[in-house]
Amino acid sequence: MTDQALKTTPLNAAHRALGARMVGFGGYDMPVQYEGVLAEHRWTREHAGLFDVSHMGQCKITGADAVTQFQRFVPGDYQVLKSGRQKYSLLLNESGGIIDDLMAGKPDHDGLFVVVNAGNKDEDFAFWEANLQGDAKLTVLDRALIAIQGPEAAEVMAAHDPVFGDFGFMDSARLMLFGVDCYVSRSGYTGEDGYEISVPAADAERIWNAILKDARVKPIGLGARDSLRLEAGLPLHGHDIDASTSPVEGALTFALSKSRKEAADFNGADRILKELADGPSRVRVGLSVKEGAPAREGAEIADLDGNIIGTVTSGGPSPTLGRNIAMGYVPPAFAELGTDLKVLVRGKPAAAEVVAMPFVAQRYYRKPKV
Repeated sequence: MTDQALKTTPLNAAHRALGARMVGFGGYDMPVQYEGVLAEHRWTREHAGLFDVSHMGQCKITGADAVTQFQRFVPGDYQVLKSGRQKYSLLLNESGGIIDDLMAGKPDHDGLFVVVNAGNKDEDFAFWEANLQGDAKLTVLDRALIAIQGPEAAEVMAAHDPVFGDFGFMDSARLMLFGVDCYVSRSGYTGEDGYEISVPAADAERIWNAILKDARVKPIGLGARDSLRLEAGLPLHGHDIDASTSPVEGALTFALSKSRKEAADFNGADRILKELADGPSRVRVGLSVKEGAPAREGAEIADLDGNIIGTVTSGGPSPTLGRNIAMGYVPPAFAELGTDLKVLVRGKPAAAEVVAMPFVAQRYYRKPKV
């Protein structure tokens, strides 16, 4: 897309003032890096990184039937989700394919607050507009979304308001913070502890700059966001999962609630339950690439006899591990941990091994049980 065709977030001027290198992503003019992907990746792992994720879609689904209607298209149990909590789920089509992955929660007593991916948001919103029935209403929100991630994120944010320290992983609330109405959750897309904060667009730059005043915080671009999520083993929609991929194939069965599987009352339930019982034809796995150049998206995966059995969907160097890693799809017979495979990078085979995901341990903060 040309620069003229790209949309901008409320923080666009702030990124340019910081000298960010800007690129088109999801239809938006976004910062890919400020001082360099490697430095930004490491800073987030060691301190606190600040991300502009305002290109993501934000909406509310409200009304007496909001949860019941939402659950027709996702496999999670939101009826039992407590107020003040959120969880990851999958928007499914009738064949059980993943239209999008999302976060949905109950930060207040007004239905569901949902965050979806930038590239899919128009499709998602149109889907709900066309399919929500009864007393369930979709309201698209025009707000900015800021994420702070890293081991020092909690201390940084508690200095702004002690309430941040009261949150555990996947807690969600609607609060007055920085003098404005905010939706806050303790979650993110890096595998690190941190928060996502939805703020009015007009206040985004003020809040962004206020958080950046802390020496423990640096702005982080999309480049490091991608390498961080890869190390965390988190899928990127449109690459590692798409509308043809089932939750079973995508190794996302943790998003299937037991009660929903028993009821089998969500889109694509027949296919998904069959794959749970009989196994899928392919499954997403993690790969350690032991030699050569990084195996990027589209690289073929072969068995030791050279037969092509799958494709890499995400891959690159792991700054934390100091080696190349990848995710991709292979038949279940080749998905066991420790299985030796090959990846074809520019036509040249390189040794690879199926390894557990996440590649780097996730460090979400969970409250001690009392």
